Amino acid sequence: MSVFFYVIMKTRLLEKENKMQFTDFNFKPFINDTLAAIHFKTATPVQEKLIPIALEGRDIVGESKTGSGKTHTFLLPIFQKLDPETDSVQAVITAPSRELATQIYQAALAFTKFDERIRISNFVGGTDKKRQIEKLAGQQPHIVIGTPGRIMDLIKAQALKTYTAQTFVVDEADMTLDMGFLNEVDQIAGTFNQKVQMLVFSATIPQKLQPFLKKYLNQPVIEKIATKTIISDTIDNWLMSTKGRGNNGAILEVLQTLQPYLAMIFANTKDRADEIHSFLVNNGFKVAKIHGGIPPRERKRIMKAVQNLDYQYVVATDLAARGIDIEGVSHIINDGIPRDLEFFVHRVGRTGRNGLSGTAITLYQPSDDVAIQELEKMGIQFTPKVIKNGEIVDSYDRDRRDKREKSREALDITMIGLVKKKKKHIKPAYKKKIGWEIDKQKKAKKRIAGRAQGRATRKAKRQSF
Repeated sequence: MSVFFYVIMKTRLLEKENKMQFTDFNFKPFINDTLAAIHFKTATPVQEKLIPIALEGRDIVGESKTGSGKTHTFLLPIFQKLDPETDSVQAVITAPSRELATQIYQAALAFTKFDERIRISNFVGGTDKKRQIEKLAGQQPHIVIGTPGRIMDLIKAQALKTYTAQTFVVDEADMTLDMGFLNEVDQIAGTFNQKVQMLVFSATIPQKLQPFLKKYLNQPVIEKIATKTIISDTIDNWLMSTKGRGNNGAILEVLQTLQPYLAMIFANTKDRADEIHSFLVNNGFKVAKIHGGIPPRERKRIMKAVQNLDYQYVVATDLAARGIDIEGVSHIINDGIPRDLEFFVHRVGRTGRNGLSGTAITLYQPSDDVAIQELEKMGIQFTPKVIKNGEIVDSYDRDRRDKREKSREALDITMIGLVKKKKKHIKPAYKKKIGWEIDKQKKAKKRIAGRAQGRATRKAKRQSF
């Protein structure tokens, strides 16, 4: 699939899914020019609801699923209000990871091509702080984007003067809390005057975040963008058993069968990510690897290469599930179910974004049944699949399991009576006969179920031709 075809397909799908055009907001000309250049024509639901409120200057708590368009929901009002002639910081945006901050920075830079007066700086850990301080002594940026720790370091060094900011954005607030950065965000918020507009965006709003919201936000508009499904309905969510082959073999078979346009493979640990990466490289695949053990500069280089489509496959840990937005991911492969089930949604959310279709594949073993059931209770629906004769086809493994559960709950009257009799104190010879009868009925049920499954399999095979 060419990049040109991908962009055209993305644009058409967006136009179908949404009605409100970005031109309806009456943005400044340079904003409209930028949106046209990046092929953004129609607003997502979160943008349609919250951009007008943000333009009014109201504080906002926006709760919306991953991939819903939160970044431009806060960037567009910031650029609309920004005065390039004023030589001071006008907006501060924090993100919990270097990758996410850089992603926002890159999205913001697109607007400077149509108004070169706008200055934007990205301050994250792992970069040259001394050089940043020297540059700030000469000129302050209009928009500050970065991780809470580095931004706070520059404020303490009296190099970054954030007190003039009119807007403060806390992106991915729940991840900020989980990673222990809320204290730094609290300190940054304390540097602003009381008139600053606060925009807090997050996939979820945990209870532990409430004290911060009450402390700094003034009668905020709290908007939860409802979704019909916990993951996007543009995503095919498949479940595939490894069946004793081992996950490496299963991943290799999936990649060889599907030949995805761009796939992300998620591992639960850095060691496991290293193992998958080495295995795929040894099998002739060109694979990128991203996790917390890789130095920041190397991660930056890898990300740039991925964005340039130099790699077709990316192996990553959950750092990437929330901190990286790679355009055009067609497939997600979960090497296993994440320990924190909430990360399942964020992993899968890397594909099927902005109305595009995507496929998520989760590899599982029988020991994962409890975790799968918990995900199903959360409203996540799986379609069981299996690879046969080089093709992905429907599997009935989990259906059979469900049927076994139901059959145990609905034993026929004869069986129940026999079981009850067996438990009583009766003659040993009669007890053996009852046992034989129970076994006989079990085998009969198993044969019936086997024949039914055989018929279903043959029918599915005929339909696939």
